[in-house]
Amino acid sequence: MISDDTAHFERAEKLAKDPERVRRNFWLKLKRVATKLPFAEDLLAAYYCAFDRETPRHVQVALLGAIAYFVLPFDFVPDMLPVLGFTDDAAVLATTIRMVASHITPEHREAARKAMARGLDDQEA
Repeated sequence: MISDDTAHFERAEKLAKDPERVRRNFWLKLKRVATKLPFAEDLLAAYYCAFDRETPRHVQVALLGAIAYFVLPFDFVPDMLPVLGFTDDAAVLATTIRMVASHITPEHREAARKAMARGLDDQEA
């Protein structure tokens, strides 16, 4: 039986198996909430790393799982709560980034900075 505590991670795992859906949903949600996210640039760098063909598969899978958790409409702490809303997303992302930090390159970080500077107008492949 799936508990409420693990159901969210199982949904993220299922979503992570569909990278194109993660990509579409990522940009929709990021554009909607970017101004509220103190970790938006790190999230974007993780995104660029996850979709980089040079990134090892196990790193892509870990990052896609964290990004899928961010994309999910339901999570442990609802995102619409002021201050606390993205703490669970930040914790999942921070843990994942710490695990794969050596694979997030200066190029991924530069692409994230440029996307932020553009105002996230263009969806990146």
